[in-house]
Amino acid sequence: MIEYIKGTLEDLTPTDAVVECHGIGYKLLISLQTFSQLENKREVTVYIHHYLREDEELFYGFGTKDERELFRLLIGVSGIGAATARMMLSSLTSDEIRNAIISEDINRIKSIKGIGLKSAQRLILELKDKVVKGAGADTPAIFSHTDSSIVQEATTALVLLGFTKANVNKAVSAVLKEQPDTSLEMIIKLALKRL
Repeated sequence: MIEYIKGTLEDLTPTDAVVECHGIGYKLLISLQTFSQLENKREVTVYIHHYLREDEELFYGFGTKDERELFRLLIGVSGIGAATARMMLSSLTSDEIRNAIISEDINRIKSIKGIGLKSAQRLILELKDKVVKGAGADTPAIFSHTDSSIVQEATTALVLLGFTKANVNKAVSAVLKEQPDTSLEMIIKLALKRL
């Protein structure tokens, strides 16, 4: 399985990109989120989801691991194919999709082309618990010199306050990089300032 492709961006449109790596040009299907991240760059790293069926083989490219993980979560829902998941990631940001799922905002999800009422309900039903628990998002590395139970408590407290796990992970990670030996209360206070 291909994890990522690092190389020279040879061609870029809002729907696909061609990345040359060691003399081979890889055509990648991308979302508008990824397009905006790759725009005006020459050397890029694109995270890959290899889509293989008996009649087609496609590479979906993502600017971040976070976006790829959410894509994989979305295509795991019955009735949501790769094209629909890419459309969702082009219509809303990853955080907007997660927030719409958590808050059960059916109208927001239905506003995406290709998603009807039943698909929106199924998406919320199947993914709400997974998204709340942080599935489909990068998780921060637990620093070896930091007590992981404190990190877990801080993360849980912030998620219970209504923030998405992905945003919480980024904020807690940033706090721990700056102040690795801080208390639980300080981690939460400093992370709240970043959310």
